[in-house]
Amino acid sequence: MPHIIGSRVRLREYRHEDLIPIRQWVNDAEITGYLSDIFLFPHGLESTESFLADMMDPKPDSRGFVIAEVDTELYIGQIGLDLIDWKNRFARIGIVIGSSARCGMGLGTEAMKLLCRYAFLELNLNRLELEVYDFNVRAYRSYLKCGFVEEGRLRQKLYRNGQYVDIIQMGLLRSEWTE
Repeated sequence: MPHIIGSRVRLREYRHEDLIPIRQWVNDAEITGYLSDIFLFPHGLESTESFLADMMDPKPDSRGFVIAEVDTELYIGQIGLDLIDWKNRFARIGIVIGSSARCGMGLGTEAMKLLCRYAFLELNLNRLELEVYDFNVRAYRSYLKCGFVEEGRLRQKLYRNGQYVDIIQMGLLRSEWTE
């Protein structure tokens, strides 16, 4: 798989040495609090190794990338397309920056823009979609910068930190991206 190179990040393949930085965030509540419910319980070394092995074995309906420093190729986070529907030309996006110190620096926004370009120009997809929790304001703003629009809300669908919160559904069409 070719690398997708931006000004500060590159999207590259998963490698065995990514296990250590993944292990550093996978049980960090400051990071996982913004992610899906699969992170509500501790993840052991074996499950992280299994995840990494799975990501290193390409699947026809997904494309996963490590977000890495452009020069050193060191792990920053990960981004990917999954549930790719080749007939209807759409996919779902997931992203995580694996260090709270690197959040808010625009690295995720740059990675998202690179992935959108790849999805629309290389894979010829027509639609990208994602979900974000209403309390994740930083991610929501980043997605808006990338051209995503809010398409709906699943009201009080998620229970986090003692309260019910909305899940915001967002989408980006190729025609909107090219404008």
